[in-house]
Amino acid sequence: MNKSHSKPGIHGELSALLARLSYRSGLFTLASGRTSDFYVDVKQTVLSWQGAGLIGSALLDRIEAHGISSAGGMAAGAIPLVSVAVAEASRRSYDLEAFFVRKEAKSHGTLRRLDGRFDPTKPVALLEDVVTTGGSTLAAVDAVEESGGRVELIVAVVDREENQGMAALAARVPKVEALSTRTSIVAAAERLRETSRLP
Repeated sequence: MNKSHSKPGIHGELSALLARLSYRSGLFTLASGRTSDFYVDVKQTVLSWQGAGLIGSALLDRIEAHGISSAGGMAAGAIPLVSVAVAEASRRSYDLEAFFVRKEAKSHGTLRRLDGRFDPTKPVALLEDVVTTGGSTLAAVDAVEESGGRVELIVAVVDREENQGMAALAARVPKVEALSTRTSIVAAAERLRETSRLP
């Protein structure tokens, strides 16, 4: 399990942008039902003009490094991540097709749970915004496997460093990485506060 293998400088740049646009301190109830004093809404960063390019580039760096040509993730959090990764792949002319996993299968049309360009013969990279327990990502792994696919890589934008979420993913998938961590985002937020206090 690796924290980050993106190009030098991207980890710090991304942590700083997440600290500025996505991070909040306080007491929050998470999707898992747990409470935490650390909250980061990755959508606030990935749907900004600065974050879209930075996250798309960092995600594709990891996908390309492992030679993977299929990427997906759980709706709705992973949809913007998959979108920026495919956009970056188009810019680089890298062969990448993408899909997303519905929480439940469609009740009409194809009745599929995996929507988009899913090919069960291709190893898959799953993208995740924030990993806490890893539960939603593991549900996406299950959906891919039930459809005949194989997940080779998971890339999270943020590892919350709580509840052994990354370890739970690493128990199921060979390669698990994070672009940023709670530690790096909190440190970046503190640097921003110190800078704002300067005369």
